[in-house]
Amino acid sequence: MTTIYPQLIFDALKTVRYPGNGQNLIEAEMLEDDLRIDGLKVSFSIIFPKPTDPFRKSVMKAAEAAIKMYVDKDCEVTIQEKSATALPPEPDKLLPGVKNIIAVSSGKGGVGKSTVTANLAVGLAKLGYRVGLLDCDIFGPSVPKMFQVEDERPYAEQVDGRDLIVPIEKYGIKLLSIGFFVDPSQATLWRGGMACNALKQLIGDTKWGELDYLVLDTPPGTSDIHLTLIQTLGITGAVIVSTPQQVALADARKGVNMYMNDKVNVPILGLVENMAWFTPAQHPDERYYIFGKDGAKQLAEELGVPLVGQIPLVQDICESGDKGTPAVLDPASPQGIAFMSMAAKIVTQVDKRNVEQAPTERVKIQH
Repeated sequence: MTTIYPQLIFDALKTVRYPGNGQNLIEAEMLEDDLRIDGLKVSFSIIFPKPTDPFRKSVMKAAEAAIKMYVDKDCEVTIQEKSATALPPEPDKLLPGVKNIIAVSSGKGGVGKSTVTANLAVGLAKLGYRVGLLDCDIFGPSVPKMFQVEDERPYAEQVDGRDLIVPIEKYGIKLLSIGFFVDPSQATLWRGGMACNALKQLIGDTKWGELDYLVLDTPPGTSDIHLTLIQTLGITGAVIVSTPQQVALADARKGVNMYMNDKVNVPILGLVENMAWFTPAQHPDERYYIFGKDGAKQLAEELGVPLVGQIPLVQDICESGDKGTPAVLDPASPQGIAFMSMAAKIVTQVDKRNVEQAPTERVKIQH
């Protein structure tokens, strides 16, 4: 019986070339450091550049044939394939460290959805929760501006063989937006498929870690982006933002319907009535109902969902957003009190939803 030494295996594998670069397996450093020899039993692993390498089967067969030819025809060869780049996790295991995912939506633009989202995220962090905020508005990202991190550039870190984006951190929140990767002065001229693929990458190729809440700032209306979100993630619940005026409420109703659709089944955690009334800084006790009174409150009662916040129309909210200091950071102000109350009510609704309902499943489209 032939005595097999590691060098005999190495010499045999030097005769096998990897078509991707023309080098043999040894000089290409494709042999994993796990060679085992037990009599005529030989086992080892070959590292391929990517999980779906087109040459992997032919190379493994050639490696086995080379050992039988140059070492011993009676060798029992076992070869495992490994990848230098790990496969992304399965969709249902995409964010294992995230406990709750909240989608903040609006039926139309201009109702202050991103302002509400930013203040909700900061409010949750102030309540002691671990929070992430993903800006899902690929064509109009606003999170970098609202947190004054426009010049930040996330970097990648290798985790378990995968290069993952490390979010920017501000006010104790992990932030990520397509706005960190594009020129803010240029329009993002992408077709829907490109935008959806970019969003999937922001979700799945990011080092989110352990989070109590991942808040999604979704684009206004109902679009491909929303479909991508519900197909990619099991969303815990949605928060719908509207102003009191009838045209906004009509669109908010559509937003609620999108999530409550039988094929989607994402629970509505509540409605937020933004710009509920105007209060002059000089007269903090006065209220002027510029866009109508209690419109979202009445819609919430009609639809049987909670009203989780009524946010006043205050100049400081706009100014603080432009400065990158969300209004909730001033807890003594009327707007700070309103946003903190909203965050606390949403926490209550999430807890209630998790007790009474099963986890939301991703929407699986049948082709």
